[in-house]
Amino acid sequence: MEIALLHTFATIYMTGLIWFVQVVHYPLKALVGSAHFSAYQESHKNRTAWVVGPPMLIEAGSALWLTMVPPGDTSRLWPIVGLSLLALIWISTARFSIRYHHILSHGFDAHAHKMLVRTNWIRTALWTIRSFLALFLLYSISGS
Repeated sequence: MEIALLHTFATIYMTGLIWFVQVVHYPLKALVGSAHFSAYQESHKNRTAWVVGPPMLIEAGSALWLTMVPPGDTSRLWPIVGLSLLALIWISTARFSIRYHHILSHGFDAHAHKMLVRTNWIRTALWTIRSFLALFLLYSISGS
């Protein structure tokens, strides 16, 4: 139960964070101005790592654990679905987010910025689904 609770908290934290990034933070990058954009982008990457790194690792580790050792009488199906969604999030991060952040680290690029915002909807949607799934799993466990 403790692992499922930790997993749910990490997932909901990441979901809230990705919605903030999607709706507020990423769109505001367009207003920074080209003179200071590279410095801003580098600072963004360094600071963000501290905010997202630990919870992402906790989420991944607990998702893997729940898949290998499902709590109570729960089926392995839901943890596997959740881990699969998390894999898609990490793939999307590697394929799109890191790529566009790298381009933006050399200066503001309108196309890269637009694509960063657009492709981040993939992660936003998947984390939102994961939150509902994690809550459902937690509810299922508490009912056992």
